[in-house]
Amino acid sequence: MSAQRTVRRLITYALLFALVVITAVGLGGLLGRLFVTGTELAVDDVAGLARSLAFALIGGPLAALLWWTVWRRLDDPEERSSVGWGLYLTGIYMLSLLIASTNLLSTFADLIGAQGPEWRLSLATGLVWAAVWLWQRWMWRHPRKNPTDLTDVPTVLGAVLGLVLGVGGAVSALSTLLDAALRGAAAEASVGKPWWVSALQSLVWAAGGSLIWWWHWQHEGGRKLRTGLADVVLIAVGVLGAGVLTLTGSGVALFVFLRLLFDRTEPLELLLEPLAPAVAAACIGCLVWVYHRNIARTRSEATLQGGRLVTSGVALVAAASGIGVIVNSVLALAATPLAVSGARTLLLGGISSLLVGGPVWWLAWRPLAPAAGTGSVTATGLNARRIYLVAVFGLSAVVAVITLLVIGFRVFEFFLGGVSGGSLVDRIRAPFGLLVATGLVFGYHFAVWRQDRAVLAAAGPVRPRTIGHVILVTAADPAPLRRVITEVTGADVMVWRRADALVWRRADALAGVQAAAGPPAPASGVAPAVAPASRTPEDRLAAALEGVSAPRVLVVADPQGRIDVIPLQA
Repeated sequence: MSAQRTVRRLITYALLFALVVITAVGLGGLLGRLFVTGTELAVDDVAGLARSLAFALIGGPLAALLWWTVWRRLDDPEERSSVGWGLYLTGIYMLSLLIASTNLLSTFADLIGAQGPEWRLSLATGLVWAAVWLWQRWMWRHPRKNPTDLTDVPTVLGAVLGLVLGVGGAVSALSTLLDAALRGAAAEASVGKPWWVSALQSLVWAAGGSLIWWWHWQHEGGRKLRTGLADVVLIAVGVLGAGVLTLTGSGVALFVFLRLLFDRTEPLELLLEPLAPAVAAACIGCLVWVYHRNIARTRSEATLQGGRLVTSGVALVAAASGIGVIVNSVLALAATPLAVSGARTLLLGGISSLLVGGPVWWLAWRPLAPAAGTGSVTATGLNARRIYLVAVFGLSAVVAVITLLVIGFRVFEFFLGGVSGGSLVDRIRAPFGLLVATGLVFGYHFAVWRQDRAVLAAAGPVRPRTIGHVILVTAADPAPLRRVITEVTGADVMVWRRADALVWRRADALAGVQAAAGPPAPASGVAPAVAPASRTPEDRLAAALEGVSAPRVLVVADPQGRIDVIPLQA
């Protein structure tokens, strides 16, 4: 019966999703025809009208009937907690938000440009899907029938969508302003309209995306989420995505400056063309990057370490690419000394990539910091570091195999006489440069891996991880206790701030009675409470955690210094 109910739910919610989309498409088409009546867009499209009528008048009642059936069943807690209900709301919520936001923002941007009546169609589509979004949000926030599974996914994904739209609009607006300042009339000629119109249209997208991001990040509580998905998205989008944007823009901007100094083989207008987008991407990306790195510092040790390693990986790719391009350009100079101009441009590109990625990698990876196991790296950080090294080894192996295959193909092709013209060095210099960079990356990280193993072996056997997750309940600053829990157990820590700190002041009046009666016997399955003593709370917590083994552990620290460690069932 359980399998049958699961299949029934999946089919029901998939069908409801399809019917809602069909109905929205039909209503959007009909409303669009109403808006363009009397304009040149009002064409005699019988097939389109028939499709919109069928979608709206047939799909709409079917969607309403199926939704009412589903809505009545949600009084059952089992139906409400099903994964299908959460998946349906998440999918239709994000789809409606995406279509509504892009169409409405496109409408506002077109109105600034005083363009034709095309904005009427996007306005109609945006209004219909905005109504769908409001409907889905009402169900998502319903006090009795909202899903109990995947409840935070729309908040996280909505914040990501708003961030992407806002960053894209901000980069485009700043790029337009800088391009107009640098190139003047040439910038307007490239886009076919006044620069200020393009800038205002981009600002509309930036403002709309920022509003969507703020709504989900601040109003809906996305910033306060401490789930695994929230941390992964924080690292993937806020650190990785913003880091790639920043380093790419910085590398291109530095490349343009180097060309202006040493390689003016093209007209100045062409040399300056990529400068404005690069500077805009670097500035906006840096702001987003720094903001999310600061947010990551307030999360768990695993999130903080993951952000650092992702930053190191992005910078490592930039620096290694620069080394590969430099080797490529040197071989080009050696193979074809007459083609100095092209090789010099290639060399400047490699130098710019290395100068941008190298310092960032140095600051993020900290190669001169003490090795793992010396007390500076926690168990969580050590595990993340090992995963990072394994990922570097795997990617290096893939790149090395591909470049070796390309080099072998070029060598055999050259000696077998399949092509004419060009030297062997000129044919293999690009994959060979990439192979050299990959070899350097692999060699360095292999040395780091061996050093970590040697340090860990000298420090003795690693304590097995006996606790999976710790819930820390405290009224004081949780940072010291969280650090102790992470160092001793290596477990993830969730902090709950207690609201009854003042109540514990009454315990002073009972201290004498409790001392006379003696300490109570601990309950079964509960580690003995560690009473206040001359040792610090951190030392007492470390002692209380010794010997505890459970999937989850509750640590309760009261304002008087008493610490209870309670193992929980899975």
